[in-house]
Amino acid sequence: MGQTDDRFDDDDYPAYTMGAAAEMIGVTPDFLRRLDQAKLFTPLRSPGGHRRYSRYQLRLAARARELVDQGTPLEAACRIIVLEDQLEEALRHNEQHRSG
Repeated sequence: MGQTDDRFDDDDYPAYTMGAAAEMIGVTPDFLRRLDQAKLFTPLRSPGGHRRYSRYQLRLAARARELVDQGTPLEAACRIIVLEDQLEEALRHNEQHRSG
């Protein structure tokens, strides 16, 4: 039973269909397609070719929506999110070196 349980805690497991993902963050499926086209993330494809999203990708999409709602162009919002993510990773890496 461990493998199934691990999926519930895995931020990268593609558990959400496009429709469910769009509904959860209050966007249209087209908005999610545009994030894919802008290369913010690439959703996994099901065997039938349908996009599947992880919780991590949904957090990025929600952040993109927030920036777009504030008037930021989509391409710029995606770049901001990538840079925020890189900064967070660098800070986490630095903290590990300090405490390790």
